[in-house]
Amino acid sequence: MPLDFTKRIIAFGQLGSVLRQYLQKNNLADLHQAILQQSIKNHWFTVIFINNAISAIAEMLKSEELSKLERYDQNREDLDFEKGEKIAVISAGNIPLAGFHDFFAVLVSGNKYMGKLSSQDNILLPVIANLLIEIEPSFQERISFVEKLADFDKIIATGSNNSSRYFEYYFGKYPHILRKNRNSLAILTGNETCEELERLFDDIFLYFGLGCRSISLLWVPKEYDFNKLITVFGEKSTEIAQHHHYLNNIDYQKTIRLMNQTPFIDTGIALLMEKRELPTPIGIIHYQYYSDLEEVKQFMIEHCDEIQCAVGNNIPIENVAALGRAQFPNIIDFADGIDTILWAAKSTKS
Repeated sequence: MPLDFTKRIIAFGQLGSVLRQYLQKNNLADLHQAILQQSIKNHWFTVIFINNAISAIAEMLKSEELSKLERYDQNREDLDFEKGEKIAVISAGNIPLAGFHDFFAVLVSGNKYMGKLSSQDNILLPVIANLLIEIEPSFQERISFVEKLADFDKIIATGSNNSSRYFEYYFGKYPHILRKNRNSLAILTGNETCEELERLFDDIFLYFGLGCRSISLLWVPKEYDFNKLITVFGEKSTEIAQHHHYLNNIDYQKTIRLMNQTPFIDTGIALLMEKRELPTPIGIIHYQYYSDLEEVKQFMIEHCDEIQCAVGNNIPIENVAALGRAQFPNIIDFADGIDTILWAAKSTKS
């Protein structure tokens, strides 16, 4: 018997419970082994960061989060949550389980998931998919992982600005969502507590800053004092400071800037540079002074196609999440602001 929309949501809610129990009890041998294998295969995916990604998914699948899916009108004529189209998904491999939300959106919308995973992140999601199938066996025929894409109805592809050109060339004829590079920013007032700056640390450094939701640009008021931030970062940097690949990047970036006599602030765990640019190399954080929040707001409007999210506390700008939430999106925080559940449920002809 086919699963209806509500039962699919319930199954994912049960998956969230299973993942939360695992994080507390380490009671799933297959998942534990997959985490170890993935951390060995990709040195940027530490066990701690993989568990953080699983924690973010488990939080996303709590009942209070899943209840937000009640917003979808099952009676809209242009939507079909039962049609079972085959949707191909090309996932990025920049952070652990980067493709989970697309996996969720395709399946909960009543479609079939055909996943082409990055070679950098191809161990974890199949194991989590098996956990979902154990909960609800009818998902078995709706989930496949492939090396080569063929015979699909729609496609979601996430990659770099360069790869997006190839995506457009090869997949432009299909109904599609094609994603490019995006970056995120934080807006500080100078009144942040140490606890709030600790949350900012996670916004910046979880996954070594490699995610599109990782903060790469700080907007700070004029005369901002970085000393408190540097102290907090130094106290929080244990995991980062023990990772030699990351530290090698810091040494390289520092050497280049010293040779070129380029000014920077050395926090010990990253270099702060005054630049109004979102993309940054690993280990570099840009900052920009503002005299009025309208300046920041205008920047966000002008660069809306480059920004994934913005964080800050008590910032009177729309769509600015609280510090510490950048790496913990809720269930309806869609990448690039495109509702993938709604898109997946829409008729191909619409």
